[in-house]
Amino acid sequence: MSQLRSVPTLDDVARAAGVSTATVSRCLNSPERVVEDTRKRVMSAVEHLGYTPNFGARVMAARRTFTIGAIIPTMENAIFARALQAFQEELHARGYTLLVASSAYQPEIEEEQIRSLVARGADGLLLIGHDRDPAVYDYLKSREIPVLSAWVYLPDTGQPAVGFDNRRSMFALAQQVIDFGHRRIAMISGITKGNDRAAGRVLGLRDALQANGLDPEAMPVIETPYGVENGADALRSLMQADARPTVVMCGNDVLAVGALRGAQDMGLSVPQDVSVTGFDDIELARIVTPQITTVHVPHREMGRKAAIALVDMVEKRSTGDVVELKSTLKIRGSLRDLNG
Repeated sequence: MSQLRSVPTLDDVARAAGVSTATVSRCLNSPERVVEDTRKRVMSAVEHLGYTPNFGARVMAARRTFTIGAIIPTMENAIFARALQAFQEELHARGYTLLVASSAYQPEIEEEQIRSLVARGADGLLLIGHDRDPAVYDYLKSREIPVLSAWVYLPDTGQPAVGFDNRRSMFALAQQVIDFGHRRIAMISGITKGNDRAAGRVLGLRDALQANGLDPEAMPVIETPYGVENGADALRSLMQADARPTVVMCGNDVLAVGALRGAQDMGLSVPQDVSVTGFDDIELARIVTPQITTVHVPHREMGRKAAIALVDMVEKRSTGDVVELKSTLKIRGSLRDLNG
């Protein structure tokens, strides 16, 4: 009868590599603190023996689970994908595991998921935007769970964040649209209730209209859940008005792609008959014809910096800052210059 192979221990790895158990632990938990030759020798022994670190012992010793939770509003499109990928990569490099949940833009679902992730021992949480019941922040503070927001820059809230100014970013795009001669401007927005990013973008467009002597209250705005079909339906509705808009500015690229499709379904040419703009600069904006004029959001930089900031908060090197990233305009074929 064959003998069961014993499970390799930390001592076994240390003996095989000719180092102390403390050195093995440093290689596994803080590899940057170990010289390369020693690290390679230890990792070779780990691989040869098939050693797996004792997660429970690590948790007890550090009083952390080395797990970070992230709750995003949706997984149905690529809005959050690039930043979340960079967030996960940076966490992995620092020895943390990511748990992801989606709230479907429902505050009550987000709150349930926050409590669930805390119950599962998440050391910190990444949330999208600031707009939620203050009781949620009180709950996290009472549990001493660091929380960081992304996709938003609102320093007056006092909440740690890594993001960009949605209002100012949309203002910049709207100013470009107005400089191109557009005066009949309409907007397709995401639902603004409970979504400070969507609300900021609507305000940014209205700010630009006001700054250029146009009436922001006269601008048609349709709020709709993010989705290609919803964008198409909204565009068709806007283009049935007696005074059609010359440009439809959308709250994100998913709605903009829908608007593009809606225009084409109506036999309209973009941008000759109507211009369309988006926001985010996800890959979808570049693969449609014409390519969509949009606001480029630094997704990967945001994800990486959010991971660094949140780990620093978890490991008590920081109480959390408000970090602003810069967005840029991407002027493409979906926006017509009426001046030339």
